[in-house]
Amino acid sequence: MVRLSARCLMACQRSQDAANFVFEGKKIIGVALNYMCAVNARKVPVPKEPIVFLKPTTSYIREGSPIVLPKVFTKVAYEVELGVIIGSRCKNVSREQAMQHVGGYCLALDLTAQCNLTAARATGGSWTLGKGFDTSTPVSRLIPLDAVNDPHALPLWLKVNGEVQQSGCTADLVFKVPDIIAYVSKYMTLEPNDLILTGTPHGSDAFKAGDVIECGLADLATMKFNVCDE
Repeated sequence: MVRLSARCLMACQRSQDAANFVFEGKKIIGVALNYMCAVNARKVPVPKEPIVFLKPTTSYIREGSPIVLPKVFTKVAYEVELGVIIGSRCKNVSREQAMQHVGGYCLALDLTAQCNLTAARATGGSWTLGKGFDTSTPVSRLIPLDAVNDPHALPLWLKVNGEVQQSGCTADLVFKVPDIIAYVSKYMTLEPNDLILTGTPHGSDAFKAGDVIECGLADLATMKFNVCDE
């Protein structure tokens, strides 16, 4: 009879509890400009702290539902990302203890209305509308903790109509997963089933109705979505 350690049992329980994150999560936390390739391509300074924003959980969709482009936007871009699902409540957690609060992972898209964000950045306005519209957070099923040996060594890619548009690796993250968890938890309590979007590699660009978006994370998850207008 195989006996699991207490740590393994706790990790298994966190993964099981996080399986319904789409329905039970309370918030989605995004991190912008968090890949060195994107920083270098834009020729901007490396952020000294994570650039954090929030999205509503009403933006979730799963495979089988289309991405719907709101009629109020003229330019929406794709961003493929590693998602980190919180497995247990934490506040003011240290970087060293942060990974103990991870319940699992997912493949995610952080769809972004660039037309809205460009204006918001210029005026110091909020990113909420450009990031939080309905269907702006397509996600995969939960990827269990024991399926990921190192969340900072995962290749990810995105295709539009069969052509690769984004290709990167989580090794290129500016702020690693425990950095993000520790930073965010200084300001707000992280709760089970909350999702952290860790950022996207270089190559984000606009897409349109009629396109087909496919993406993948190592050999752990893939997704495919049709795109339509509202």
